[in-house]
Amino acid sequence: MGAQHSNISVELHANKNVTAASLGLPDFPMARAYTDSANESRVDLGFTFGDVHFRVLVSKYLTAASPRQVFDFYRKPLARYGDVLECDHGEPVGRLKITRTGLTCSDSVGGKHSHFTGGSDASHELRSGSPDLFRIVALDTPHADSTQFTLLLIELPKSSGSDGTSK
Repeated sequence: MGAQHSNISVELHANKNVTAASLGLPDFPMARAYTDSANESRVDLGFTFGDVHFRVLVSKYLTAASPRQVFDFYRKPLARYGDVLECDHGEPVGRLKITRTGLTCSDSVGGKHSHFTGGSDASHELRSGSPDLFRIVALDTPHADSTQFTLLLIELPKSSGSDGTSK
């Protein structure tokens, strides 16, 4: 009876040692980790249950650079993971509305929730990757003399049957 569950493993992890590099992105020059009383600045949460994986990595920063400078800096590194989609309040900015992999600005991709801001007030984002594994550079509440931004890596459970089961 116990053999039917022998290949199921459950893992849960959480740590606060997230850096831009652990998300596969470079450090923004002269930015420093940002922490406020309501949210942690660095989060790595995830679980594995058999073949189902979920992970969220979050790292928040503060810089004297403008929001445009932050976006301009991260466009090229994000492009390594696919098309770079710019979103403002959940709507695409520019001509690209959906990436070749199916990533959109919508809160729902393939029936899955995909709008993650790591507890921030972000409404303007750059996204790259696939609906199951993507990175976000999110601009947080604007300040007069600084820019607060959040880097995220999201891994969602893959859709069952999406890889085609018949041969």
